[in-house]
Amino acid sequence: MKKEYDFSRGTRGKFHKPDATLNLPVYLDADVLDYIAAKAKTKGVEVNDMVNDLLRKDIDLIEGVK
Repeated sequence: MKKEYDFSRGTRGKFHKPDATLNLPVYLDADVLDYIAAKAKTKGVEVNDMVNDLLRKDIDLIEGVK
């Protein structure tokens, strides 16, 4: 690396997008992924749709207990 860098002609905020959303990856254990992938294939849906549906059902259960 250089000792100093010249940012005098730089543009502040050039790539900043205030309305951007960040989707973080979720890593499933291999056995869980295999199970969900098999169920998703049987139903003819994508794995991410299957996981979202399962999580929504869990949220509904949790909220129903409150």
